[in-house]
Amino acid sequence: MNKPWLTNYPSGIPANVDIEKYNSLVEIIDDNLKKYSDQVAFSNFGKELTYKEIDKMSEAFGAYLQSRGLERGDRIALMMPNLLQYPIALFGALRAGLIVVNTNPLYTPREMHHQFTDSGAKAIVIAENFAANLQKILGDTSIKTVITTSVGEMLGMFKGGMINFVVKNVKRGVPKYDIPNTVSFKEALSQGKKFEITRGETGPDETILLQYTGGTTGVAKGAMLTNRNMVANMMQIHAIMSPFLEERKEFVLSPLPMYHIFSFTVNCLAMMSLGATNILVTNPRDLKSVMKEFERYPITVMTGVNTLFNALLNHPEFSKLDFSHMKGKGAVGGGMAVQKAVAEKWQQVTGAPLCEGYGMTESSPVASCNPLKGGRLGTIGMPVPSTDMRIVDENGHPLGIGEVGEIQIKGPQVMKGYYNRPEATAKVIKDGWLSTGDMGKMSEDGFFQIVDRKKDMILVSGFNVYPNEVEEVVAAHPKVLEAAAVGIPDDKSGEVVKIFIVRKDKSLSESEIIDYCRENLTGYKVPKKVEFRDDLPKTNVGKILRRELRDQ
Repeated sequence: MNKPWLTNYPSGIPANVDIEKYNSLVEIIDDNLKKYSDQVAFSNFGKELTYKEIDKMSEAFGAYLQSRGLERGDRIALMMPNLLQYPIALFGALRAGLIVVNTNPLYTPREMHHQFTDSGAKAIVIAENFAANLQKILGDTSIKTVITTSVGEMLGMFKGGMINFVVKNVKRGVPKYDIPNTVSFKEALSQGKKFEITRGETGPDETILLQYTGGTTGVAKGAMLTNRNMVANMMQIHAIMSPFLEERKEFVLSPLPMYHIFSFTVNCLAMMSLGATNILVTNPRDLKSVMKEFERYPITVMTGVNTLFNALLNHPEFSKLDFSHMKGKGAVGGGMAVQKAVAEKWQQVTGAPLCEGYGMTESSPVASCNPLKGGRLGTIGMPVPSTDMRIVDENGHPLGIGEVGEIQIKGPQVMKGYYNRPEATAKVIKDGWLSTGDMGKMSEDGFFQIVDRKKDMILVSGFNVYPNEVEEVVAAHPKVLEAAAVGIPDDKSGEVVKIFIVRKDKSLSESEIIDYCRENLTGYKVPKKVEFRDDLPKTNVGKILRRELRDQ
């Protein structure tokens, strides 16, 4: 197999990483919590916890879980936004030998029911804002230990009390619930100090994380991510970031929720290996709270999704912030395609690059990334160390340079499989290659480019139209804020392109957009229908839901 990226990695990035260095993720966590003990590890609403404090609290939390009868291999759901409680609960559960089930707090009772019964979760740490939904389905699950927490619980009496008052009484953000025998997070920490944790040692190929995926395309499936998967991806990310970042000196803005696999691995875990300070944003939709952290800290690195970067760039106050500490470093976009127009404007406004990475829940998630220096706009970069990527046709045969086909991934970060779903696993992993469902191509020097999701592809009179291309053209129009392209049925051509647009300038008309597209796209790719909206449906992390638009 031709691997041009191996000779084109920027200086300092190795071709491979030593995944045998650690047997478990807990070994890396232990090392880093001790190594960087006096550094600030996490900050939330200005409240800071050092690596040493996280170390002690997570030990106490793990001991508490064991005191409640939880044993090695049991599942624990973590269901909260970005709070200081999250890394404490995560590290404590892993140290106790439990399997973590990250859960989106915006899930409906039906979605919660599926995930908790499918995973067999026996315990949960849940933000009280969402406990009313848990109450509706708790009796159908195996969950016996319920630990509740509030947004302000770890922020100190005054600040925490103020925030909790606003959340409960002003925003009415905590619906009434009645779940017997719950315990607060702080009480669990207090009780846990009375016990000694027994390390639940786990081997390299044992599952430590059930990360659910596929909820927008069918029944959500639990990707079984092992110690080897998570250790490998953590080391791979460290390898591609460390030549450009400095130990103990990075302030990483983390607006994406850590229950999402991108932020979980990149921010919560990999940045820890540099002794970085993670600044947790609890509600990234509140753009003012995101921007406030630029005033509070000298932000050096930021992760996010295209819609968040775009929204910030269109906020009148954003360009006035101090971005000087990001120079020579930058931002990393994932979760969805980073549009070229957004990346170019980001560079223009901040003076720092916006680099696109790529991966899936099934690959822990990072498979490729643009380096912080020497990256290429419009691509997903090159495979990370110890990883192969290729383009194949519909029969699984490798294609040549520049040919469009499905992207496949092979590497130590590829999941063990889907929990209790061997048939679904066999469909996506063949001979060690993970089929992504994404259409792409590879350049001569090893950079990969996403063309589109296989299932989102629009077929117009036998011609393939990739929504990403149409969206990128439309998003470049100065009067457009956001855009999403889908295929709709058509008697003559099978399908035609429909574009949904959120306007930046209300004077923008349908004819203006179509004329603009005709100048920049070949005929069959030009939208035949234009619909203006006040907003577009998105996932909790800001990914535009094309399927919902199609269904509507």
